[in-house]
Amino acid sequence: MKQTPAEILQIVMKSLEEKKAIQPTVLNLEGVSLIADYFVICHGNSDVQVRSIVTEIRKKADEHHIHMRGLEGMETARWVLVDLGDVVVHVFHRDDREYYNLERLWSDAKVVERV
Repeated sequence: MKQTPAEILQIVMKSLEEKKAIQPTVLNLEGVSLIADYFVICHGNSDVQVRSIVTEIRKKADEHHIHMRGLEGMETARWVLVDLGDVVVHVFHRDDREYYNLERLWSDAKVVERV
């Protein structure tokens, strides 16, 4: 059975929690963009932590039969994008998250307080 965007979001958030992703932020893009329903933005303090977070997301996606449409940036682990369709996850290295500041770029989107 196909998961709803909200269910996929829950699975992603559990992955982030398990790998201690820092400052996870969820932006609700419904009505703002056709790209996805949610952007999830977080960071790790090292390349190793960034890769670990992404690996956990991939593992959980496989376990729940969630089709991963794309994965970009694992080579450098500075900004890894995981495209799960309705949920797109951005896992940054700390310095790069501050530099790109996606939360500001997507300021029209509402921040989801409770997931």
